[in-house]
Amino acid sequence: MADTIPNVQLRAWRNKAQLTRAELAARINATPTGIKDGLNCDEERIRRWEAGEVSWPHSPYRLALTQATGLPVEDLGFSPTKRRNGSRLIEAQIIPTDALRAEADLYGTMELAQQLQASDVGPGTLEALAEAVDLLCRAYPVVSAATLRDRTQKRLAQVTRLLSGRLTLAQHRELLVITGWLTALLGCIHYDLGEREEAETSRRAAYEMGHQVGHGELIGWAYEMSAWFALVEGRYEDVVTSARKGQAAAGMSNAMVQLTLQEARGLARMGDRREADKALSRGADILAKLPPPEHPDNHFVFDHAKWMFYAATAYTWLGDNDRAEEHALETIQIHTRPDGTHNAPMRVADAHIDLGIVHARRGNLDAAVDQGLTAFDIERKSLTDLVNRAGDLDRVLRQNYRREALAQEFHNRYVTARRALTARQPDMLD
Repeated sequence: MADTIPNVQLRAWRNKAQLTRAELAARINATPTGIKDGLNCDEERIRRWEAGEVSWPHSPYRLALTQATGLPVEDLGFSPTKRRNGSRLIEAQIIPTDALRAEADLYGTMELAQQLQASDVGPGTLEALAEAVDLLCRAYPVVSAATLRDRTQKRLAQVTRLLSGRLTLAQHRELLVITGWLTALLGCIHYDLGEREEAETSRRAAYEMGHQVGHGELIGWAYEMSAWFALVEGRYEDVVTSARKGQAAAGMSNAMVQLTLQEARGLARMGDRREADKALSRGADILAKLPPPEHPDNHFVFDHAKWMFYAATAYTWLGDNDRAEEHALETIQIHTRPDGTHNAPMRVADAHIDLGIVHARRGNLDAAVDQGLTAFDIERKSLTDLVNRAGDLDRVLRQNYRREALAQEFHNRYVTARRALTARQPDMLD
């Protein structure tokens, strides 16, 4: 697993142009600079650029890239420097005390002015809570959903108790933001467990918290959850609608990238290749403007590897087997540790489903079933998503290999998982 940051902008441009790495390399060599300087670009060089192993190519290659694509290299994801984002989601939302004092002066109320000073919350409490929320969000990919639900509910109860006590205005607003993130996380966990009604209730509560404090990113994530639910439930027009509404509120944030990629996935489900490519490219451009996250495992953070994961599924749904396979294989590689374990098991499992579908379409039943069963064997946390994606593979297998024993073996495994999910929430898969 590499520490480099994948160059998704270059990859998005190549996908949109529908070029292979070898074809892009040949185009670079055929530019005026490529001919003049005798450049010897090849598929491996393009791979290294896209993998982030080279963040700033040598000058002749930068010029040739611009000639080949019509874009400055900075718009293709290259940069001589890389930044790290050390801030937490909540830290950026603290309202300065001076601004709150101005608010008190504006309304002229003694109670509001006193509230700036009176508090039962000691110094360091909110910082500790923010750190605890960050850790809960980072546990989402690897901790069992039931365990994480219990931990999140306990922390939410603690915050609720604090909200009923004496607080300064700054503390009250920050606690509302903390409550919003915890509620949004809880909604995601409920949905993973097949608890659809509870998930929607939490999603709406997170939206209200974000609206109450004017927190655009939190509002954006509430819309993103709506888009995700619609995607799993097959309401693809609703996916695009919710994603676009969320983008109007999210600002330049992780939520904006996630919403743009959800839009791409909804469009891919509807078979709109042109608009899906556009959304994938927009997401890559927005992502490039954000500093790389310090903790990409946080569920409410969007990293470059997640872009590749989403692209793999989008191209699978669009029927572009070569691009789906390329992105799925790299998703597995990025998230697999040297000992064979995974730091993002849900992404890896989905990538195996994508590969299974690609193999099934190409006529390799053995490889297709092997990939599908591998996805089931990975200790992932979202049964809802797994059943949904496994259903994609099962449909391809039953369409092409209905009489084959291997296809039936996978179907039986899929039906078992589907029944387990339906037992949790009978209307989940209606």
